[in-house]
Formats: sequence, structure tokens, C-alpha cells
Amino acid sequence: MVDTRTAPYAALLLRLALGILFLAHAGLKIFVFTPAGTAQFFGSLGLPPALAYVTIVWELAVAVMLILGLWARVGALAGIPILLGAIFTVHGAAGFFFNNPNGGWEFPALWIVGLIAVALIGDGAYALKSGKSATLRPATA
Repeated sequence: MVDTRTAPYAALLLRLALGILFLAHAGLKIFVFTPAGTAQFFGSLGLPPALAYVTIVWELAVAVMLILGLWARVGALAGIPILLGAIFTVHGAAGFFFNNPNGGWEFPALWIVGLIAVALIGDGAYALKSGKSATLRPATA
């Protein structure tokens, strides 16, 4: 059974946590690695270096959508390809655990599950612009 009093706040908490993670990862690419350094890294993976700039903008857009609740379901779904790309280009070959060299794929996979949960549950409380969120109803036996 879903507690309709608290579920919107759970969705808000999850939405904020995931959005802040995207903001942090975009910030890492901008302020620590620099956009040019990120482009060079993407090139070293065999990806087009310009994809780094697209990824940074994409991560910022997803972060804003999730944090502010601007079509959070769409933002959550839009974030999944970024994480799949991270798994298939860097983290997947490193194994499961994220403490392996180059990080494993456990963290990006968990992040994807959280995004799917936001896409399923909806925007939650304090969303600026809601998509068509399903009404939470108690489960029936």
C-alpha cells in the first residue's frame, strides 16, 4: 500500500538527490576536468570529443528538471542514456564494484534505478511544472 500522505515527499527527496548528483557530475566536468579535458577524455575512449560538451549541457538540463520539478519524469528518462553511456564506455569493463579502478558499474546502475523510480512515481511535492503524474492510490488486494 502506498502512503499517499508521504509518497510525494519521498518522490521529492529522490528527485532532489538525483538532480544534485547530475549537477555535481556536470560541475566536475566543468570545474575540475574542464570542458576541454573532458572532450579529450571522450576522444581517448573513441567517442567524438564534441559529445563531451553535449553531455555537460545534457547533465545540467537533467539536473535543473529534477531539482526544480520541471517535467521531472521526462528529465529522469533523459538522464538514463548518459548513465548507460558511462556504463558501456568506462565503468562496465571495470566490474561491478565502484571501488575498482575506473569505477565499476554498480553506482551508475543504481542511479538508473532511481531515475526509473522518479519516472514511474512522478514529480512529487514542490514541483514547478508537473507532467501527467499518476494519482497515488492505495494498493488493492
